[in-house]
Amino acid sequence: MNALPVQVDAAIIPRWVEIPAGSFLMGGIAQDKFVSAVELPQHLATIPNSFALGVFPVTRSAWRNVLGSLPNDLSDPDLPITCVTFYQIAEFLNALTEKSGTPVRLPSEAEWEYACRAGSPMIFPQGSSVEAGDANFLYDEAGQSVGPGMPTPLGRFSANAFGLHDMLGNVCEWTADTWHPDFHNAPNDGSPWLIDGKPECRVIRGGAWDQLPRVLRASWRDWAPENACWDNLGFRIAFTL
Repeated sequence: MNALPVQVDAAIIPRWVEIPAGSFLMGGIAQDKFVSAVELPQHLATIPNSFALGVFPVTRSAWRNVLGSLPNDLSDPDLPITCVTFYQIAEFLNALTEKSGTPVRLPSEAEWEYACRAGSPMIFPQGSSVEAGDANFLYDEAGQSVGPGMPTPLGRFSANAFGLHDMLGNVCEWTADTWHPDFHNAPNDGSPWLIDGKPECRVIRGGAWDQLPRVLRASWRDWAPENACWDNLGFRIAFTL
């Protein structure tokens, strides 16, 4: 973990790592039998500058520390915050920005996939499959229950090559981008895609505790309405370095 910039209060900002600049092939790969049209075409995307990304999804305790209360009755402060809408997250990010002095935001979809892959071109960052010991998901592809059936405390599963935990499974994660049904004409500079998308709908990534391994693929993408308040959907912070 890099030293914090002077303007960032380490006691307020959740743990983060620096994600280096670089380029990668974004989207579904030919060897992936579950790839769909929304993950295509695969294209070269460049992250021109390093950025910070939360080591974990934002927790309930971090939410309470920033806003003073939880939006609903959620026990266990070490679990990811869920059941929060895109609008409530914007309130959290604005408050965290004010408290820390650093403009905190959601990652773009390209930043998210780049950080998730951490240099891997495979279906999953660790290879061609994911096992119950790698991430929190409920069913295997045969439909057998292999997971706990609920969110798990952060850090239970190993970090990826960038030092990030729970990029796959546990909770899906909001990104900044509006939803587009494929990658045609997508920006290739790592910026969020905000024009001409599905109104009031945002891209979600990563898969969750109640889903199948196919949803935990690095290229998997879906959308949620901005007013979605789901028990399998959370987020992590980003900011520009």
